[in-house]
Amino acid sequence: MNILVIHGPNLNMLGKRNEKHYGTFTLDELYQEIADYFEDIEFSFFQTSYEGEMIDVIHQAEADGYDALIINPGAYTHTSIAIRDALECIDLIKVEVHLSDIEQREDFRKIDYIKDVCHARFMGKKIDSYIEAIKFIESAYQEEQMHDIDV
Repeated sequence: MNILVIHGPNLNMLGKRNEKHYGTFTLDELYQEIADYFEDIEFSFFQTSYEGEMIDVIHQAEADGYDALIINPGAYTHTSIAIRDALECIDLIKVEVHLSDIEQREDFRKIDYIKDVCHARFMGKKIDSYIEAIKFIESAYQEEQMHDIDV
């Protein structure tokens, strides 16, 4: 299985951001933790602070052969209808992830334009949010593969 993991603005600053919400690990440490935990899955990691660049990567995901997409759009979660629309255009397993629980934070963070176009959302457990998301994808992918088998 091949999973694209997309991160939005300021997530490149992990390790320097509010420890209470984001932990003390860096983005590279997050990537390594995920890759070590799921050795049989091929991951591609992408981070950008630019909305249009993120949209281009989402648009290209199917053509690039990914089986699933995990997205932590950062602040774009609360502002970007364009990213929502891009996600809606692709036919992949899509999962939204957040390190912190955005439902328990500032009111403006409770707005989530992304959740309705994703198959699932995991949040509030820092790295474990990603672990749960990938386990969900593994299960959904296996189920999808079972339906593609002609009996």
